[in-house]
Amino acid sequence: MPSDEPGHVPSVEEVIAVTDPGEMNRDEHTIVDRFVVMVGNVFAWLFPLLMVAIVTQVVIRKMGHNQAWLDDLQWWLYGVAMMVGFSYAIVTNSHVRVDIFHARFSREKQAKTELFGLGWLALPYLVLMGDLFFNYAYSSWRVGEVSDSPTGMHGIYLLKMGLELLWFLAIAATLSAMWRYLRRLGRPSLAAMLVAGLPAFVFAGQRLSHYLLYWFVRVTRPEINPRRIGREAIMDNTLWMGFALVALLMIASMAVSGRGRRRRETGRGSGRGSGRRHGGEEG
Repeated sequence: MPSDEPGHVPSVEEVIAVTDPGEMNRDEHTIVDRFVVMVGNVFAWLFPLLMVAIVTQVVIRKMGHNQAWLDDLQWWLYGVAMMVGFSYAIVTNSHVRVDIFHARFSREKQAKTELFGLGWLALPYLVLMGDLFFNYAYSSWRVGEVSDSPTGMHGIYLLKMGLELLWFLAIAATLSAMWRYLRRLGRPSLAAMLVAGLPAFVFAGQRLSHYLLYWFVRVTRPEINPRRIGREAIMDNTLWMGFALVALLMIASMAVSGRGRRRRETGRGSGRGSGRRHGGEEG
């Protein structure tokens, strides 16, 4: 950490630790955090390329030589860079804040605030958009979507499929940050994680149940029009199946945690008993 002594000249490492969000609180980072930071550092180079593409297009357009593929390239670069930057900001806690209270909170209260914001506000949105964008990308791939301009960048389905992967990167970044805050509060477990992000996990369970039942009906009853499967009576219970799946995971997590706690307590008790016996023998 940088020294507070008068006249102290910070080293390069100290400057980097303060100015690079990816290096702040690195000792708390998980493997997923470090992966997201690495990806963010690599994809950050897309912004200089984006600036070059914008300036080049402005200049050649003024010269009467418009290039539609450069317009498309700008959207491709901007979309990918912003999605990666979103994940990077979640992991490094470097997104813009407009409140005047959070900085004055204790570390524990900050962790609770972040857990609520990430688990009950951000994560449901990310899971919802990941599900919607999957169908968006799949439909684009099926039709082989291309640019509206004959001279534009074709293969737009590649961009949309790549953005779908970046939605999952943002979900992974959010889950990793939530685990880090749970660890700061001293209670990291699957059950605590499920409670911290309950709406998103229930929705994910509902969508998983929906897709499993959809393909079960489609395989076992091929005569049904695929568009009508969603209106079958069996599909009406997917929400309750999502709740049940989350509840089972919570029960299993608490059972495993309880067993591990009892084993540790037994081990500590055996250690203390052995110590007392050895002390008595020496006496």
